[in-house]
Amino acid sequence: MMAASWIRVYQATNNLEAHSLKGMLEHAQIEVALSGENLAAAAGELPADVLQVSLWVPAAQADRARALLKAYESAGEREWCCPTCGELNSGAFEICWQCGETQP
Repeated sequence: MMAASWIRVYQATNNLEAHSLKGMLEHAQIEVALSGENLAAAAGELPADVLQVSLWVPAAQADRARALLKAYESAGEREWCCPTCGELNSGAFEICWQCGETQP
């Protein structure tokens, strides 16, 4: 599947996260390969950490991919203030829980 010039840059917790991140990286013109996505069928019979899906990128694009993935991880940590009602929202929310306004 992958030659030695590919590097694992992320372990997604499930197929949905893996494919979302794959799309994000591909949008940034980074080639991505996934491994482990077919193991979900064995859920319950394998340890949970084995079921994680790995994202692999060419070595030449690894630093850029890691930077994008780091930004993805930290986005969920940043709180934001709703421009409409002033409510402070968790970074995990894309819509204000108070008034429904979309995160700027």
